[in-house]
Amino acid sequence: MLFALLCKDKPGQLALRLETRPAHVEHLNRLDAEGTLKMAGPFLDADGKACGSLVIVSAETLDAAKALADADPFAKVGLFESVDIKPFNWVFKNPEA
Repeated sequence: MLFALLCKDKPGQLALRLETRPAHVEHLNRLDAEGTLKMAGPFLDADGKACGSLVIVSAETLDAAKALADADPFAKVGLFESVDIKPFNWVFKNPEA
């Protein structure tokens, strides 16, 4: 099953995001190599600066998706104000369909 991780950064934390980004990208690359990551990218604010993340993962359960979200280096350093996890049905432009 697919899950969307909707992550909102705490205000004023762009520097922390940039400092942690290499570890975050390494984490996503690992998930991609495992076939768990389906897509990911940052949300942007009005100035075009990253202010959150959208990560789509494949996981067996909501708890497994939560564990993936908790393992993200961005989450570990406290970057996120909130993380909503929602089951996701990729209907259009799904390369696996």
